[in-house]
Amino acid sequence: MLSPVIVRIAFRALAKNKMRAGLTVLGVVIGIAAVTTMVSVGQSASTLVQSQFAALGTNVIIVEPAVRRRGGLMQAEVTLTGRDSDAIAEDCPSILASSPIIGTSGQVIYGSANYSPRSIHGVNSDYLTVRNWPMEKGEFFADRDVHNANKVCVIGHTLVGKLFQTTDPIDQTVRIKNIPFRVIGVLAPKGANMVGDDQDSIVLIPVTTVRKRLEGSEFDNVSAILASARSPSVMTQAQHEIEDVLAERHRVQPGQKRDFEVENTTEIANVFGIITGTLTLMLASIAGISLVVGGVGIMNIMLVSVTERTREIGIRMAVGATPGDILRQFLVEALILSCVGGLIGFLLGVGASIGIVSLINAISAGQKWTNQISFAAAVIAFLFAAAVGIFFGFYPARRASQLDPIESLRYE
Repeated sequence: MLSPVIVRIAFRALAKNKMRAGLTVLGVVIGIAAVTTMVSVGQSASTLVQSQFAALGTNVIIVEPAVRRRGGLMQAEVTLTGRDSDAIAEDCPSILASSPIIGTSGQVIYGSANYSPRSIHGVNSDYLTVRNWPMEKGEFFADRDVHNANKVCVIGHTLVGKLFQTTDPIDQTVRIKNIPFRVIGVLAPKGANMVGDDQDSIVLIPVTTVRKRLEGSEFDNVSAILASARSPSVMTQAQHEIEDVLAERHRVQPGQKRDFEVENTTEIANVFGIITGTLTLMLASIAGISLVVGGVGIMNIMLVSVTERTREIGIRMAVGATPGDILRQFLVEALILSCVGGLIGFLLGVGASIGIVSLINAISAGQKWTNQISFAAAVIAFLFAAAVGIFFGFYPARRASQLDPIESLRYE
């Protein structure tokens, strides 16, 4: 049984040589700090990746033209149409909404101010449902605007500051490629993505308006289709339904290469999660090796301590201490060394992870990382440190408990 007397004696023995005790726990401190830091930073990276896919929309499935090699160059075939998007929304039971996308570029002019947004997209009225993107003010364009190719637009938050500043943009007229558009709404801000691209530097226009008025095209081709599944549980089913519907519409024969590609963002996010988790585990395992090194240091110092305190052990046995008492005393000393090292290492690891995340946020233009302190990993590492102390302290403690009292009293 562990008594307060044994704990007090252990602390007193360690306090006699503070420098040696400090150097002994250094390996444990480094190991726990490294494990805590690596796991916390890894979880921060994983959270960032998951948030980026969440920002893309709700249960989003991306349909793109297939890429094929032509004349030594990889080129995307223009095979998707707006009618494909309508068919996905109508014929796929697992799909909540679907929107085609046409990308274009140009300057947006308001009065004497002009700005070139990062994205000008032609979409339909379900785009915000797919992207799970709320409005800040105004309204989004309706089906009638898409059907009539009306000259209306919805702008991102960046354009408000670049063009309108203090002016309310709603019902103002901007010009894109010398064509007037009435601003009917402003999107809620989303901020930068992981690579630093401003998601709020965007203009949304009815897809028919972009095709007919900005691009001057009579074709129904679109750059991509975004679809939203009804729930995460039916993502795979929704993907198969889209593939079946498009294969039938595009007359793709069994065994024939499809002229479209369907990507499930949930699966991509899971792959990224597995990659970041594996890297974190690998780095934490490497860092954990220093715990073993720290345990060897504890064993060495405890063996030295047994040799130095042989006469003390003999006196304690002479006055009635049992081998079990001696074993517990030295085990408690090893446990105290490892646990103190674990506590200091955890605090250093938390500080290091906060510092690393702050440094990344300072030099990165992308979305900011959040601090994810892994208390579960810290508890596991702390328990492992205690186990290291017991494991590597057992041999010296057992050796001390088996000393002959008479020979110990004679030891000089």
